[in-house]
Amino acid sequence: MFYFLIDILGTIAFAISGVLVAMDKKLDLFGIFIISFVTAVGGGTLRDMLIGNTPVLWMREPVYITVIAVAVVFSVIFARHLKHLRRTLFLFDTIGIGLFTMLGIEKGLTANLLPVMCIALGTITACFGGVIRDMLCNEIPVIFRTKEIYATACILGGTSYFILVLLPIDGAYAYVAAILIIIITRLLAVKLGIALPNIYGKTEG
Repeated sequence: MFYFLIDILGTIAFAISGVLVAMDKKLDLFGIFIISFVTAVGGGTLRDMLIGNTPVLWMREPVYITVIAVAVVFSVIFARHLKHLRRTLFLFDTIGIGLFTMLGIEKGLTANLLPVMCIALGTITACFGGVIRDMLCNEIPVIFRTKEIYATACILGGTSYFILVLLPIDGAYAYVAAILIIIITRLLAVKLGIALPNIYGKTEG
């Protein structure tokens, strides 16, 4: 039940972020739903295909389509009342990667994968819905932008989880702590202007 709740919360967070991007691009209602849908389930779909968990989760559990549809309707109705659209998008996107990273790691553990593979699977789960979203919206995916700490936060949080579970604390606390580490890492990185090194140096002009 705990992991199901995390999955639903992550789905809602990413679905809303997809809606906000689609509305920012002035897409029609169908386009908004498609962008929201691929943002919410794209990473999980790739994850399930990689570990052979097919049919993928949203095909086996119709509740996910229902949740996404409700999130789309809710977001469309209330998006006009959001004063800081990009800040809201950033917040939901950040919450989403925290939740989905750990969900992907849990799926990897269930499949008896090594910790490094679990972290990779968690990062894929968290990031690739956003990659598909950005590509469909004709944007360079956030994960590939030098000015953004994105996948790095997922890797840091996943690594922290495997360290925390070695300590004499409840596994659920380690799980929640890792989610918070991912969220806080990205928030602080943006707040403080921390980014990965730019190998191209300063651009001219």
